[in-house]
Amino acid sequence: MPTSQSRDGLVAWAVAALVVATVLIGTFAPSSHGRAGHGSPAADASCAEWSDGCTVCRRHGEETACSLPGIACVPKTQLCLRHSGG
Repeated sequence: MPTSQSRDGLVAWAVAALVVATVLIGTFAPSSHGRAGHGSPAADASCAEWSDGCTVCRRHGEETACSLPGIACVPKTQLCLRHSGG
């Protein structure tokens, strides 16, 4: 029968593995945020930064980077926050 200390260590490793898996899924899973859509700020090449109230996306040359949304955030209409060159 395992000791209390070995069970605690196993639980700690399981929690750490779950946290790492969650972060990796959030990082590498495909996301609709930042993808160009008809009439969205992401489709406007002059829009350098936009948000839906939950995530903020920025254009860096040819690449787009978006933040992760909060756990209870409800997305709103995407708005351009900053245009290129200004």
